[in-house]
This record gives sequence, structure tokens and C-alpha cells, in this order.
Amino acid sequence: MQWDIKHIAPLMGRAAKASVFVATILIFVKGIAWFLTGSVSLLGSLIDSILDLVASLVNFFAVKTSLEPPDDDHRFGHGKAEPIAGLLQSSVILGSAVFLVFESISRLLKPIQIENSMIGIWVSLFAILITFALVLYQRHVVRETGSVVIEADSLHYTGDLLMNAAVIAALYISSMVEYNWVDGVFGIAIAIYIAVTAVNIFKTSIDMLMDKEFSKEDREKIFNLVLGNEDVKGMHDLKTRRSGLLSFIQMHVELEPTLSLQEAHAIADEVEATVGEVFPNTEILIHTDPLGAEGHFHGADEL
Repeated sequence: MQWDIKHIAPLMGRAAKASVFVATILIFVKGIAWFLTGSVSLLGSLIDSILDLVASLVNFFAVKTSLEPPDDDHRFGHGKAEPIAGLLQSSVILGSAVFLVFESISRLLKPIQIENSMIGIWVSLFAILITFALVLYQRHVVRETGSVVIEADSLHYTGDLLMNAAVIAALYISSMVEYNWVDGVFGIAIAIYIAVTAVNIFKTSIDMLMDKEFSKEDREKIFNLVLGNEDVKGMHDLKTRRSGLLSFIQMHVELEPTLSLQEAHAIADEVEATVGEVFPNTEILIHTDPLGAEGHFHGADEL
């Protein structure tokens, strides 16, 4: 298993702290701007930043827990802490989206003139700038660590760039008396975006908790890597799953029955190293079987 925790943990910790820092700043400036403008679109952006902060804090502690090594009570590690936290996040995010929908509908029924719209526009421009810097740093961390958590957080903040642009449009258009109802429309659109984010987090968390298999493409890739070893004559019972930062792959490989135990062990080590290069941060378990055992399949189409 290739898992350099001494390299991964500090990077992920700094990325999580940067996310918390950015979300805290944005909550402060957006809160002031919302108070001065009364814009429901800006309220939606403020709610999203509050959720970002909650998610970042939950992710920080979840990642910290998931990085703890296996113990007597958790032989497979603590990776499931991440999807459990994800379920909590998705529930809170979805509830906030529902709240924003009701606020936006109320604004549609009783439109108000947006005041001090330029303050909200400047705040949103600032939010775009600082969020863009955070996304660049998060993508650097993802390249270095392959972290699914930081990648998901980065995708969410990338969506925030579009949201802040939408807020700018809403504030500009709603400042005109004849279009003051537009603020409510943008508020509903932002609520839908928040709800979609919640559903995606929920789905990803459930997949991990239910030990969903790797994609068909990844399983075929494993098959080709294993059969690429000329000493391996077949494979079967491939099982895969993810748990937080760590993935698990187990399989049976078929070898010539005349090989010694030492030779079979050496081949299994070669296969493990080959698969581990393509699937880092993975615990790989290989069982060797003699070629010709009944009930074994040898084709990638049966994976």
C-alpha cells in the first residue's frame, strides 16, 4: 500500500484550514452587505458561506479521524468518518435550501427595492477573488494527495464562483424599480444549486458507506494490470471499495500449480506493486490459487 501519511496529512490540514479561513471572512463581509442591501440573493450567498464553514469544520475533524491508523476496534481504519460527516452536511445544506426557497418566494410576492446595491456588488467581486485563490490552492493539494474530500470541497467552491457572479447580476438588475422581483428569482436559483450540492454529497456518502464497487472502467484497468504479468494465468473474485482516503482491492490470482510458495509470493508482490502504482492510497490483498480451479472466470467482461 502506497500511503505517505506524513506528506498527505499536513497538506490536507492546511487546505482545510484555508477553507475555514476563507469561509469565515466571506461570512463577515457578506453579512454586512446583506444587512445594508436586504437582498435575498445575497442572503442565499451568505447562507452558502455559512454552510461552507460548517462543512469545512466537519471535514477537518472527519479527515483528522479518518487518518488515524487502525486499532483493535477498527481493523480497517477510520475512513467511514468522512461519509458519516457527509450525511450530516447534506441534511443541514438541504434544510438551508428549503429555508431560502421560502424566503425567495416571499420576496417574489412582496418585492422590495434593493438599496446600496454597489456594496453587495463589490463584496461579491471580493468573494470571487478570494474564492478563486482558494480553488487554485485546493487543486494543488488534490494533485499532491488525491484527496476525494478536498476535491469535493474544491468543486463546491468552484460552483460558488458562479453563484457570486449570479448575485452580482441579481443586485444590478434588482436595483431597477421595474425589475425588483428579479432578486427573488435569483434566490430560488441559488437555493436549487445548494439543494443539488446536498444531494450529490448525500449520494457520495451513501455509496462509500455501502461499499460501492469501483467503476467498471477502474475494475477493467485492474484486470488488465494483473493479467499484464506473464506469470498470472487468470484472476477472479475481484472486490473493491473506498473508505475515506483509503481504498481496498482484493482478488484471487491463478498461477501455475508447480510454483513453490516462495515463487507464488514473489509474483503476488509484483502484482501488488503494479496495481499500487496506478491506485495509490490503496490496501491490496491478493490470494494465490492454482490454475484450473473450478468456478473461476478469466474475462474482463465478467468483472
